[in-house]
Amino acid sequence: MRPLKLVPDNTNIPFLKYRTWAMGFSILLIVASLALVAVRGFNLGVDFVGGQMIRVTFEKPVQLDDLRQTIDGLNLGEPTIQHMGSSNEVSIRMPLPEGGEDSANRAATEIRRAVTAEHPDAKFTAVETVSGKVSEELFSAGAWALGLAMLAIALYIWFRFEWQFGVGALFALFHDVALTLGFFALTQLEFDLNVVAAILTIIGYSLNDTIVVYDRIRENMRKYRKMDIAAQLDLSVNETLSRTVVTSLSLIIALTILLVLGPDVIFGFTAAMLLGIGIGTFSSVYVSAAILLWLNVKPDSFLPQGEAKGGKAERVVKDDGAVV
Repeated sequence: MRPLKLVPDNTNIPFLKYRTWAMGFSILLIVASLALVAVRGFNLGVDFVGGQMIRVTFEKPVQLDDLRQTIDGLNLGEPTIQHMGSSNEVSIRMPLPEGGEDSANRAATEIRRAVTAEHPDAKFTAVETVSGKVSEELFSAGAWALGLAMLAIALYIWFRFEWQFGVGALFALFHDVALTLGFFALTQLEFDLNVVAAILTIIGYSLNDTIVVYDRIRENMRKYRKMDIAAQLDLSVNETLSRTVVTSLSLIIALTILLVLGPDVIFGFTAAMLLGIGIGTFSSVYVSAAILLWLNVKPDSFLPQGEAKGGKAERVVKDDGAVV
């Protein structure tokens, strides 16, 4: 039985031919994402702003206005009530009451009684309480984790390859993180520690994908030193395309099932991961490779010391872009 090949052998897609359009599109999305973050901000979860998060599931769809009136009558503060994935799943976010944990527990009990009295089918699936001081520390730690992870990765690739590769990897990671943040600013999905974990995972996945492409680029620069640099980059991306497609498709299938059938508590994590896989694949193919061309990376950078140039058979690039 012949193995299934999603990408045929000798695939020769001219990715770098569309680098200007792809990079322009990426920069436009980055600017739009940063603008959304600045204007709309995030729907920060209890992890980052403090307070109480109560998750309720109803057998039938519930009107948020009716639920808000019920909770407003308790005089416990201004509630933030949103649907979570479906019309019968609701998150209720309340400000943290004065008096510490005991007051928070009493407030949660009052909300449970009031909602159950109006909606006997209500099931309270989770109640989370985080103090304001802890939430500030979590937000600061999450921001530092993202920034330092990206910086350390860029430095590693700089020393592992060349400085142009470090710049390309850092921009690709910034591209992936910025678009993911823009997605959460646009959709106003809850942004909590699970999403931070997803972004760190996206950074790791995108980095792995980028290094696979970069390693093949370095090999081909050593083998085919007379080949045009754009053709070398296209050749390297095409040679790793099968691995990229299979890996990404496998993860997308698993994450889609988890997004539809998984529990609500990991909905944000799964959504961020699903988006990040697609964005990371795009950046590995178009962004990270195209930047090397603009930064004028040279094949001579990877020659062993003392090796004479032009001593190996070279592939020839035809006028139509085909490599033979």
